[in-house]
Amino acid sequence: MKDFRIGNGYDVHALREGLPMFLCGVQIESHVGFVAHSDGDVAIHALCDALLGCLALGDIGKHFPDSSPRWKGIDSKKLLAAVMTLVKERGWKVGNVDVTIALQQPKLAPYILEMRSTLAGILEVEVDAVSVKATTTEHLGFTGRGEGCQVWATALISR
Repeated sequence: MKDFRIGNGYDVHALREGLPMFLCGVQIESHVGFVAHSDGDVAIHALCDALLGCLALGDIGKHFPDSSPRWKGIDSKKLLAAVMTLVKERGWKVGNVDVTIALQQPKLAPYILEMRSTLAGILEVEVDAVSVKATTTEHLGFTGRGEGCQVWATALISR
């Protein structure tokens, strides 16, 4: 039996004026936010996919389809908590996670520690087991033009 599993996740959301912006469970001060069925927390969505990938359980859309009114406007922290239930029910625990957010604006540095702490609480790990990094794309591509945000996440789980 394998004692460790690694998964990765990727998600993208478009940006639109007047919507709230949530990343890693933290509301970010911004004049634009994410177009989504849920609260649009693209970072948590990528992290959910990474954890589901560890378990070979498909993706976030399989578990929380955007065609269901049940998930309309839901706080993505609740989705991550539900994924963590799947992890724990199968006898696994999170070792560490690494999240990279590509977003041209706003600057995320002032929010990183709160993001890490928020995720650590849901994942039931110490803050030093949660890495959150932010980068721009130097004005290249849809992210650089301010049209959207991309997030990559990697998770390690163990028994």
